[in-house]
Amino acid sequence: MQVAPHQTEQIQSALLILHRRLGDALLGVYLHGSAVSGGLQPQSDIDLLAVVQSELTESQRNGLLLDLLHLSGRHPAVPGGPRCLEVMVFCHGDLNRSDYPARAEFVYGEWLREAFEAGDTPMPERDPEYSLVIAQAHQEAIPLFGPPRSELLRDVSAEHVNQAMRDSLPDLLDGLHGDERNVLLTLARMWHTASTGNFVTKDAAAEWAITRLSGSDAMALDHARRAYLGEITDDWSNQGSAARELAGRMSENVTNSM
Repeated sequence: MQVAPHQTEQIQSALLILHRRLGDALLGVYLHGSAVSGGLQPQSDIDLLAVVQSELTESQRNGLLLDLLHLSGRHPAVPGGPRCLEVMVFCHGDLNRSDYPARAEFVYGEWLREAFEAGDTPMPERDPEYSLVIAQAHQEAIPLFGPPRSELLRDVSAEHVNQAMRDSLPDLLDGLHGDERNVLLTLARMWHTASTGNFVTKDAAAEWAITRLSGSDAMALDHARRAYLGEITDDWSNQGSAARELAGRMSENVTNSM
C-alpha cells in the first residue's frame, strides 16, 4: 500500500470519526480503491467503506457529515494537502440480502459537498454504482477495523456487476463534458471488467484499452491516463469531439463485452 504519512494520518482521523459517531454499531471499516490497488495518484480520493449493524440515527448522520466536511479536502485536492474522501456506509443486513441495486446507508463524497453545505443530509438510497463499489471492495479491500473483508462484504454476482455497468452508462456519458478524464478512464475500467471479470486501477485499465484502440481514440485515452498520473495538464479544450467519439465507442465496447 503506497500511502504517504500525512495521508495515513487523514485515514486514521477518518477511522476515529467513524468510531466516535457510530459506536458499537460499527462492525468494520475497509480501505479500498487506488490506495490499495495501485497507489494514490495526484487527484485520487481516499476510499473508505464501513459496515454497520443497524441504520444510522439522525444524530449520527448529522455528526458524521459535519466531521467529514471538515476532514475531507475540497476538489481538486491541493498537492501535499488533505485528500478528498469518499466514505460509504452499508448496513450488514442489506449486504447479506444481495439486493440489486445495492442500498447504501450513508454516502459522503466531494461531488456532494455543495448540496451538503446547502443543508442536505446523506440518506439511504440505492444506486448501481454501489453494487460496483461492493464488488471491487470484495476483491481488494483491506481492513482498518473489523474482520477480513470476506466476512462482511458479500461477493456480487457477475450478473449484477454487468447490470450495474449497463445501468450506470447513461449518467456516466451525460457527465462527460467537464469531467472528460474521469469519465473516459471509468469507461476503460468498465470495459476491462466486462471483458475479464476483474477490477483494476484506472491507469492500468487505460493501458489495457489503449492496445485495443487505434488512432485518435488511443491518443485521447492516453491523454486521460497521463493527466490522471499527473504527467500532463488535464486540459480538454481542444479535444472535446475526440473525447465524445471515444466515449461512445468505449460504451459500445462495454456493452458488447458482457
